[in-house]
Amino acid sequence: MFDEKSYGVKMDKAIDVFSKELSSLRTGRANAAMLDLVKVEVYGQHLPISQIGSITTPEPRMINIQVWDANNVSLLDAAIKKSDLGLNPQIDGQLIRLPIPELNEERRSELKKLIKSIGEKCKVSIRNIRREANEDLKKLLKSKDISEDDEKSKEKIIQTITDDHIKSVDEKVSSKEKEIMTI
Repeated sequence: MFDEKSYGVKMDKAIDVFSKELSSLRTGRANAAMLDLVKVEVYGQHLPISQIGSITTPEPRMINIQVWDANNVSLLDAAIKKSDLGLNPQIDGQLIRLPIPELNEERRSELKKLIKSIGEKCKVSIRNIRREANEDLKKLLKSKDISEDDEKSKEKIIQTITDDHIKSVDEKVSSKEKEIMTI
């Protein structure tokens, strides 16, 4: 049988991935989530920073990482410098300080474009899920498992779910753009 909720759940997952990508973008404020995408090669594995030390934001423009194992400090330093965050770590024993510089106008407009393109990718995956749902409905109609009326009503439900998810993406994009443009 056709279950429109399962397609809604898939769309929710697409939005979760999108939200995670957005939170990892560097704005003018310190945010521990921006380090989520940085992986450090330690003990023969690529680990997230949160598994190598504790991350705190003591000030609006500062992230501190208290590294648990002193041997990992230089590895973590190298991983942060290699990432595209544009941060310059300051090492103090096992404590790494990451000052968050102000965003200049050029960087702000680059980030705006990046946010829009990430949002577009998410909308495309939501529309692909809608297409998949509609194709499944057509198959059910062809095999006479549902009537034409059922197909039309289910298509409307799927479209409503899609519209709600697209609207949610647009809201997240505009809210993140506002966050970036506020100095």
